[in-house]
Amino acid sequence: MFIKLLSFRGIQLADNLGLLGILLVALLVMFVFVIFLFFKQRNAEKKATLVAAALRTEIQAMSSTTIGMGKRIVDVESKLELSLEKQFELEQRDPDEVVYSQAARLVEMGANVDDLVQSCGIGRPEAELMALMHKELNPKKSLQKR
Repeated sequence: MFIKLLSFRGIQLADNLGLLGILLVALLVMFVFVIFLFFKQRNAEKKATLVAAALRTEIQAMSSTTIGMGKRIVDVESKLELSLEKQFELEQRDPDEVVYSQAARLVEMGANVDDLVQSCGIGRPEAELMALMHKELNPKKSLQKR
């Protein structure tokens, strides 16, 4: 009976060792799998960090470009506003004033009365008056020409 009991316990112990071995192998496989997942996670984090850094750099470049373009747009707007103001002033200006300004420049450059009548379309008396005024205001220049 003692031998039967020992053999019965031996079978039970052998079965327990086999089950224990299977459990140890399963535990080892799970441990390797967890380590594999850990390294895979670490690599994914490194890649995500690199992608985030690249995206951050792109966003900074786009932001600086946008700021530069904004400054250029402000400059263009101010130039456009100035041009519109000048255009308005020119539209409000008396057309005869432009003609007389051109005639005065021509007289300063040495144009005679006939040139003023032809170029500017002003009357002969007005052209003579401008030439006379120029001679009176600049007597030294008219004396030098003679």
